[in-house]
Amino acid sequence: MVRLIGYFFGIGTVLMLLVAGGVALYVGSLTKDLPDYEVLAKYEPPVMTRVHASDGSLMAEFARERRLYIPIQAVPNRVKAAFVSAEDKTFYEHHGLDFAGLARAMLTNVKNMGSGRRPVGASTITQQVAKNFLLTSKQTYDRKIKEAILAMRIEQAYSKDRILELYLNEIFFGLGSYGIASAALTYFDKSVGELSIAESAYLAALPKGPNNYHPFRQPERAIERRNWVIDRMSENGYITAEEATEAKKQPLGVKERSDAHYVFASEYFTEEVRRQIIQKYGVDALYEGGLSVRTTLNPTLQVEARKSLQAALLRYDEARGWRGPMKNVELGNDWGTAFGDMQSYTDVPEWQLAIVLNVSAAGADIGLQPPLEASGSRSKERKRAFIAADDMKWAMRIVNIGGKRTSAKSPEGVLKTGDIIYVSKTGESRFRLQQPPKLEGALVAMDPHTGRVLAMVGGFSYAESEFNRATQAYRQPGSSFKPFVYAAALDNGYTPASVVLDGPLEVNQGGTLGVWAPKNYSGKFSGPSTLRYGIEQSRNVMTVRLAQDMGMKLVAEYAERFGIYDKMLPVLSMALGAGETTVLRMVTAYSIMANGGQSITPSMIDRIQDRYGKTVFKHDARQCEGCNAQDWANQDEPTLIDNRDQVLDPMTAYQITSMMEGVVQRGTAQILKSLDRPMAGKTGTTNDEKDAWFVGFTPDLVVGVFMGYDTPTPLGRGNTGGGLAAPVFKSFMEQALAGTPKVDFRVPEGMTVIAINRKTGMRANQGDPNVIMEAFKPGTGPSDSYSVIGMDSFREGSPVAPQSPQATRAINSGSGGLY
Repeated sequence: MVRLIGYFFGIGTVLMLLVAGGVALYVGSLTKDLPDYEVLAKYEPPVMTRVHASDGSLMAEFARERRLYIPIQAVPNRVKAAFVSAEDKTFYEHHGLDFAGLARAMLTNVKNMGSGRRPVGASTITQQVAKNFLLTSKQTYDRKIKEAILAMRIEQAYSKDRILELYLNEIFFGLGSYGIASAALTYFDKSVGELSIAESAYLAALPKGPNNYHPFRQPERAIERRNWVIDRMSENGYITAEEATEAKKQPLGVKERSDAHYVFASEYFTEEVRRQIIQKYGVDALYEGGLSVRTTLNPTLQVEARKSLQAALLRYDEARGWRGPMKNVELGNDWGTAFGDMQSYTDVPEWQLAIVLNVSAAGADIGLQPPLEASGSRSKERKRAFIAADDMKWAMRIVNIGGKRTSAKSPEGVLKTGDIIYVSKTGESRFRLQQPPKLEGALVAMDPHTGRVLAMVGGFSYAESEFNRATQAYRQPGSSFKPFVYAAALDNGYTPASVVLDGPLEVNQGGTLGVWAPKNYSGKFSGPSTLRYGIEQSRNVMTVRLAQDMGMKLVAEYAERFGIYDKMLPVLSMALGAGETTVLRMVTAYSIMANGGQSITPSMIDRIQDRYGKTVFKHDARQCEGCNAQDWANQDEPTLIDNRDQVLDPMTAYQITSMMEGVVQRGTAQILKSLDRPMAGKTGTTNDEKDAWFVGFTPDLVVGVFMGYDTPTPLGRGNTGGGLAAPVFKSFMEQALAGTPKVDFRVPEGMTVIAINRKTGMRANQGDPNVIMEAFKPGTGPSDSYSVIGMDSFREGSPVAPQSPQATRAINSGSGGLY
């Protein structure tokens, strides 16, 4: 018997050893291809890039996984306690595996066999780190064993704080948020350090199943699960019973985060920044690199830029009549659902969609589009309003539907039941009919000393069209190019008092192009006139004659030097702005004149920092000697070394600026005189009034405005740069300059100011009624003898090109160039 027992014992021992050996071999085989857990030491998760305005306001976030990385030292104990209580209460005690928890899970799963219930697990936080970082989520025994082995190795290699840091920064919380820092912002618009006990508990409840505890779709389950976590925190001794009771009384408190770019309409600017980052660092750096981008955008100026441009586009559009509703639909039983899916202009916050419920002679009853709730669905609430006949008079004046222009005697001739329209609130219960304009435009504001773009609007609405007319639309600048012709002349021996003939001119263009006879916008000539007069009154023929006198190659050289064109064709029509360029390029070129002739590079980004806070890009490339001194011992004051190129003589820059001040005081932009500021600028209008421009500046701010159809179309007679674009500039400047002191343009040392007769350009006599103070460079001054550029050929009766039948036809037809 003893021998038999010994026999069976021996067999059992052998079998046990075989099983143990088999298990050891099996586990050994699994460990051979285990991932290297040491990579966790260099873990750099995909982190979102955040873009901020110059004042720190958040403009945009770019991410594939919306994550912000936060070190464990910045996570409060109550937040740690919430996650430990919810996920792994023995976290600080075990060495990777919770054996008691595993036993409980096994018993539970045995009991639930055949019930169809999902097996329960007992994964520790360390195991979840192993799975999330190093393994797949595939449910196999092999994976679970590998997970256990890795968990124990991770525990040996890293501290509990490091493991918890990895976990909190990696897990998914729902609503597109990865990591605790991003979740805190998404759900509560708070930093992690600001989270309360209740908020911490709710976030700790989410990793098990974000959709199961969705704050808007499953609010009751969300609160129930949050309260369960709070109870666990109390049981584990992290909070008192009183704190738990108080926390469970709190509402869920989840709120939508505000999108800052909707507040100050920065979408065009933000998109330009996005493109630049991708071009500079690549797509992955933008969406995963965790960059912190500080832009140049001034939110206050951006708001005013949007309002000023949109208001002007609407004024022009409404004057051309009502083109009809967005669409017409059946009201049905619930009018709120008839247009609930339609998207409105998110960057025109004053507007909202409405549906016409009834129309009478007094006005129109309308239903306002139900607002979006935090859950993403439309509200069940229905709000009605009224548009009085007076608030749609502009539409009644001209009804222009399908190209047929009529007028309406009452609102019934404008609107019909079921029409989907845009409205804006004008009073407590009053709404005004609105219409998206077809006319487009752009505005750019820049600091001329640094090239920092302070505001940029690329069209009426980014939501409607992402095409940026400030940077992507190449349009003819018209007469706004003329200052660069005059600047080239002033830089090469001419003075503001030089006299050029403003009289008939013919130019033989050669080949089959025939003769070009440029004309002034008024169709009249002024005779011999000074350069100042030519730019103030935007005289086309004078400008062409001046360009012809000094040579178009010189003009082309200056245009390229200013960055208006990369390569300019040296033909005379280009002197009147016949080339194509962008608003941003024109504003940059004017900034060079405004800052005294120094080269600048336009920038929308001040600096970029990587995820660790290291500055990897800085726009201001000036060097500062002495700025890094650790101690102050009466040394010289630190100085900035400016190595920028001098594009234009500072004296020339002042002369052309002074001449453009005359555009405001006596010329084509007198609408700006009421601003009562030292201000210079130039209007620009192209053939058939297809493009309207104004670019102007004070000593410290340059602003360019363009208006025109995306497909160049005549704007109508009289719609010039002075009539369309300059009022936008004025509206913007009224707000931009409010509360700022008046600053005169800086006069370079060595210049002489002499009183001259503004008609003849010669030194003024006592009692002369046409006196103007003109700036001259050293060694120059008003001419002692009267001479007129272009007069000799005019007296001889020989035009620049031989007379021809084509020339006669050109003159008789009144054709001209750009103006």
